[in-house]
Amino acid sequence: MLDAIRWDTDLIRRYDLAGPRYTSYPTAMQFDGQVGTFDLFHALRDSRKALRPLSLYVHVPFCANICYYCACNKVITKDRGRAQPYLQRLEQEIQLIACHLDPTQKVEQLHFGGGTPTFLSHDELRQLMAQLRKHFNLLDDDSGDYGIEIDPREADWSTMGLLRELGFNRVSIGLQDLDPAVQRAVNRLQSLEETRAVIDAARTLQFRSINIDLIYGLPKQTPENFARTVDEVIALQPDRLSVFNYAHLPERFLPQRRINSNELPTPAQKLEMLQRTIEQLTAAGYRYIGMDHFALPDDELAIAQEESTLQRNFQGYTTHGHCDLIGLGVSAISQIGDLYCQNNSDLSQYQSALASAQLATSRGLVCNADDRVRRAVIQQLICTFNLEFSAIEQTFNIDFRGYFGELWPQLQTLADDGLITLDNDRITVLPAGRLLVRSVCMVFDAYLQQHNNQRFSRVI
Repeated sequence: MLDAIRWDTDLIRRYDLAGPRYTSYPTAMQFDGQVGTFDLFHALRDSRKALRPLSLYVHVPFCANICYYCACNKVITKDRGRAQPYLQRLEQEIQLIACHLDPTQKVEQLHFGGGTPTFLSHDELRQLMAQLRKHFNLLDDDSGDYGIEIDPREADWSTMGLLRELGFNRVSIGLQDLDPAVQRAVNRLQSLEETRAVIDAARTLQFRSINIDLIYGLPKQTPENFARTVDEVIALQPDRLSVFNYAHLPERFLPQRRINSNELPTPAQKLEMLQRTIEQLTAAGYRYIGMDHFALPDDELAIAQEESTLQRNFQGYTTHGHCDLIGLGVSAISQIGDLYCQNNSDLSQYQSALASAQLATSRGLVCNADDRVRRAVIQQLICTFNLEFSAIEQTFNIDFRGYFGELWPQLQTLADDGLITLDNDRITVLPAGRLLVRSVCMVFDAYLQQHNNQRFSRVI
């Protein structure tokens, strides 16, 4: 078993920098308009030839209510009728993509995100899943990793029953905080009872995994009231927990302008919240997977990390990083071999492109040889906290120390500060460095100097 993480306040204060979350490398900040549908078709052809398994991500952008903290691509509307025109275009996209793939390529992973996927009516959810099954090779034996994001205010027992019937076996539940004052400050009123009802339904219906999302750093949060939320969540016994650091970037995300910045906790209070949360979850038996994620020891993510097979993609930590990821819907991102590409983030432009029988690909990039090397290095560090130089050398036919010679002084500083051990043949992220693994990965990021880091969230 991996050593527990160790809290070191001094290290955290020094290395709590703004930087990427590395759901990909290069990150989406590097995407540009030079990548288009021709590149996507070329990548799909390669996927078809290699018969690689697939992971599908479907973006449903609609929400009935706005949450002030949210940085997702969403459309706030009470008009449920807006879903049907979107679904029509989404179905066109499904058909256009699927005809370039082999019908035998299995969909090992499926994820509905948003927005609020359960904004869709039961009939619309059936309609969408029927189209996916018609055009893709979805598994029927419940062996796939098929998940959906749930807002408990938009779901009940009948909804959960429908989702299970449609083949979903994992749910991710947005909760964020249970304190009523905090909920009012971010415009998300959601009771413990509503959340518990959805979890009870998921367990009764034998969903395989339940994840709960929390956010620390929201207005009116204190270390004391957030600790109470964490205790209540532990009592619900989710298989996984995501504990995100709220990044207040009102200049980028308009809804955040409705948050009173004077009500935000201080940096010291945020650190205390995270430290307490880690202590509470560790005492309850949860393992720190990395990058805000915790899981019970028998969860697939924890087992994969133990076996050094854990990977990371645009959906976060995964055991399906070997799959080609196909993003469907407005703003959705695909990762197919060395191609990253993203659909238009504007709903009307996405829909008009497909209305003209064109895919809505708007930007992306194709990884070069250096990108591939650095991607493998960052993936290993962020998933397993360990990097053996020989594995990179054999895969890419390079001399690791020679290739990254200019980084050695920075790596030595990390070692001197106690974040890593730097040996002749490997880098190991130490327990005190695991919370700061993004800072370690940033050393290997060739693009970081080009960016204004205010566009990134802080590490802690």
